[in-house]
Amino acid sequence: MATCSRLSLATGPRRGPGPGGGARTGFGGRGEAGAGGRLGRERGSAAPAGTALPSPQSPLGAAWPRGPAPPRASAVSLSRQVQGTGGSSAVSKCSAAARGYIQDRFLRLLVGRRRRRAPLVHRGYYIRARAVDHCVQDFLRKTQSHPRTQILSLGAGFDSLYFRLKDMGLLHHTVVYEVDFPNVACQKATLIKRMKELSALVGDTGGEGLGVITFSGEDYKLLGVDLSELSELERALEEAGLDNEIPTLFIAEVVLTYMENRRSDALIQWAAARFSQTCFLLYEQMHPEDPFGRVMQQHFSQLNSALHSLAQYPDCEAQQRRFFEKGWTECSVMDMNEFFTCCTPEDEQRRVQALEPFDEYEEWHLKCSHYFVLTASKGMEPSWTPLLSNMTVLHHDGPVRVAGSITAAVCAKHSEISGLRRYGHRSVLIKPNVILTTGGFGEEDGQHCRMRNFHVLIKHAGYWKVGCVKKENPCKRWDERLYHTVSCLSNSLALVVGGRTSPSSAGLGMLWLKLPETCSASDPGDITVELISMQPAAEPAALRWRHSTTEALFKGEKYLFVYGGRSAMEPVLGDWYFLHTQELSCTVIPVEGPVPESRHSHSACSWKGGVLIAGGLGAAEQPLGSVFFLKEFEHGFQWQTVETHPPLIPRYSHTAHVHDGKLLLVGGVWFHSSSVPGITVIDLMTGLCLDYAINVEHLGWPLMLHNHSSVFLPDEKELLLIGGGGNCFSFGTHLNPEPVSLSLSNILTSH
Repeated sequence: MATCSRLSLATGPRRGPGPGGGARTGFGGRGEAGAGGRLGRERGSAAPAGTALPSPQSPLGAAWPRGPAPPRASAVSLSRQVQGTGGSSAVSKCSAAARGYIQDRFLRLLVGRRRRRAPLVHRGYYIRARAVDHCVQDFLRKTQSHPRTQILSLGAGFDSLYFRLKDMGLLHHTVVYEVDFPNVACQKATLIKRMKELSALVGDTGGEGLGVITFSGEDYKLLGVDLSELSELERALEEAGLDNEIPTLFIAEVVLTYMENRRSDALIQWAAARFSQTCFLLYEQMHPEDPFGRVMQQHFSQLNSALHSLAQYPDCEAQQRRFFEKGWTECSVMDMNEFFTCCTPEDEQRRVQALEPFDEYEEWHLKCSHYFVLTASKGMEPSWTPLLSNMTVLHHDGPVRVAGSITAAVCAKHSEISGLRRYGHRSVLIKPNVILTTGGFGEEDGQHCRMRNFHVLIKHAGYWKVGCVKKENPCKRWDERLYHTVSCLSNSLALVVGGRTSPSSAGLGMLWLKLPETCSASDPGDITVELISMQPAAEPAALRWRHSTTEALFKGEKYLFVYGGRSAMEPVLGDWYFLHTQELSCTVIPVEGPVPESRHSHSACSWKGGVLIAGGLGAAEQPLGSVFFLKEFEHGFQWQTVETHPPLIPRYSHTAHVHDGKLLLVGGVWFHSSSVPGITVIDLMTGLCLDYAINVEHLGWPLMLHNHSSVFLPDEKELLLIGGGGNCFSFGTHLNPEPVSLSLSNILTSH
């Protein structure tokens, strides 16, 4: 066949990474590329701890991008890259199907090799497949009274959509057209002919090899043509029999963004103008300028594959305006967090959440906030609005009202600070101007791994020094834990509670850290910490992670209040324990009042002898916006709700501090995809809640404030941010490279 030996030399649509993703562009727009093996590396789900990974800094030595980089490779190399490196994308889809996320028995026929991917990859492919199936099946239902309909999949690659729909009996009067590069289309045509299970479904009318048609069945046409050449595309579709007078659904998944905007805009406008009854389904990236978006852009810059649409259409509103301006009369759009919450039944959400051990909530929600699904229509009666006709009423939050901004600065230091690039750790003030950091996942000896070493920061004469702490008895197991707590009970003793290694393993118990009486500011690396094992008397309280451990007072006695979190068996906990600080035994103290919703990844602070609990992630993996105060009474404690106005925006994975009657919430993850959390100040007397943005223009790198630690220095009214970041889905790992200082004196004085 002549078409099979042709190589398109034009710069066509570049299908790139997304869910499943690693470092390659994909097999057509239907599959976002990547190995996925670079994900879940901390959790042990894809690569062992200690695997060498790219530096969070730009390996190119360039500044972090503020906009999409122009392509630097030739059209030929880009076209070859698109066609030749997408296999891992299809492998990731196949892996998700094998784990039960999606029902697709045809993927194994279209994918030659098998490899298990990380849970985060599986979820990414699931939500995308769910969105496409939701919209496609809605189109087929709404048009079933029409004698004929058609679906046109742009950049279809090795997708199995046609075979699934055919197998489900949903194509009684629908023809599916698939378009991709000629070589890709020819490879797929060869696969279909070779696999009896596929060829039996599609049939064969013998039309392949005629012009651009590489395979032709009664209700399936496979075309090899470059999408960026609109005149060629229109001619090919006309040759294949596409009818511009019947209901038509266009599908473009991570395809148009790799075309120049003038070409993708022309295609969108042509689809609205050329067809009398037409619908469009678009799935792409957005929000290029926040920390996650900047890492995403850096990834594609390294691939020489620019995301062209991001600069001109950076968010849902801009994409919606784009379609209206190009002639579409109806258009709905939402990010994938909103889609999962509003368009996925609750029982289906619970099914997916329970499929395999998972502890990558931040990465999952950030990924979903940077992808959107858009549906548009013109000439449809009734209007086609699959994102609005669902079981949950949509609630579009307005932009976050910001009371001001706080400038972030790299903390003053005598020398380079190493060892603090990590997340899921704990940093605590063990003495005035002395900060101990333990655990987490990060960079150690040039490797990304669970952190074995402790580090100390000591402030002297206005500058910080860092040192690696010596362990007096290294034979005692630290277990390289994450998401634990550290509570200082005296100048020389701290208690470690809980934490985990992998999310499928049981939570870790408690451990004493015996601290030195004095710390030398001249030689912070000369500090020694002794690890002391404990009797298991209070172990049940400690077998958890993502919890809080907070000091509380009852009848003049000190207790540690261990609350919430999660375990290997329970995805969210709502119980609590009082540990007496002397015997470290569990004590039963009556607690009254409305019990807070179970949560993990919340914040907890001591205040007036009680405990303030704020935010967290609830049982449905939804951020919580509630604030509770556990207040001491004569016979015990009582839960009280803290009312805030305006209401606190739900969030989790933040840190918190109390100063002078004000609760400070630092960073975190929320579902307001138009912005990222900064500093929220809640006046505990009046309930006034104000949000402040963090100005990062002086940092020169993205500041990711989740899975971080923060230490408040009350005398200076200074907040020190240590570590933070994580896996940015398929785009690599970002770890905040240096501690950051925020001066809060202005907002604490003026609030």
